[in-house]
Amino acid sequence: MSSRATNSLSREKIHQLLAAVGTEPVEDTTQTEAAQYNWHDPHYFGSEQLAKLDDFAQAVASAMAAKFTDWCRSRYDVTITGITQHFADEFSGQSSDNERMDYYLVFGADREHPLGLIGSPEKTARIWARQLLGDSESEEDSDKALSQLEESLLLDLTSALIEAFSAAHASGDFRPAESVVRGRWPLELCGTEELCRISFDVKRDESGDSSEAYFVILCRVLDSVVGKVTEAVEQLSADEISRALIGRLHEIPISVTTKLASTSFALEEIMNLQVNDVLLLGKKVDEPVELIVNGRSFCHGWLAKSADKYAVAITERDFSAAD
Repeated sequence: MSSRATNSLSREKIHQLLAAVGTEPVEDTTQTEAAQYNWHDPHYFGSEQLAKLDDFAQAVASAMAAKFTDWCRSRYDVTITGITQHFADEFSGQSSDNERMDYYLVFGADREHPLGLIGSPEKTARIWARQLLGDSESEEDSDKALSQLEESLLLDLTSALIEAFSAAHASGDFRPAESVVRGRWPLELCGTEELCRISFDVKRDESGDSSEAYFVILCRVLDSVVGKVTEAVEQLSADEISRALIGRLHEIPISVTTKLASTSFALEEIMNLQVNDVLLLGKKVDEPVELIVNGRSFCHGWLAKSADKYAVAITERDFSAAD
């Protein structure tokens, strides 16, 4: 190799070297805006499915407004205030929360296997009971549980809201339980079950009274609403699974590299390479080349030519490298 070594490297050559080894200065992206993604939250529904779920929720809201208007003999508006996804263990602690005494009514395809519930905070339950009784005065004793009559009225109204929810669901036929539950979370689910919470606000035009409540339902129950297709899992034997895995492994592409030879030079020598310089490699011309698979020498062979392309004729396989 020609020797043109200098005592120092120019700034331009240093940048050339950095670019060659992949350490080019990275553009500052600190001002780039990115959507927050919490890996601890479930993401059962994607953005397109959430848009369809919002359309469904709006249809439910219209149906519920009609139910309120019929039951309370006054015009009502129902607005969806939020659609969120949760794991079941987020709700498991509510049964021991003394500050939350919500009223719950579960529902499902049958009463033995509930799929969701409608929840009413205590303040909301009082407002609804008062409106059903035609009482326009506010309730002073907020710590007092609903009377038997008020609880019965709440059961009838929330059952009607579940009916509205079921009617908007293409394949739903949800049946409410026979009684409401106060303060104790009534759904028994494993902590990893994914739930969807649809929160809504109810407002009566004349009085301005506003109340909030929510549906909580298993995400999978809403698959047909958002067009999510859940494929049935085939029951395969262990042998069939093993053959399928091996077949898939055989199809995985692997990069194979031919290593002719290697050598080493000083940094200054590398930076001063010029056209027509000759590099002497550390291998004799009568030595075979190596085939490298996954960073390990797998075969040896001679350089050859086939169909106007470089090729390698295998002469030796290193079986120990495959272990």
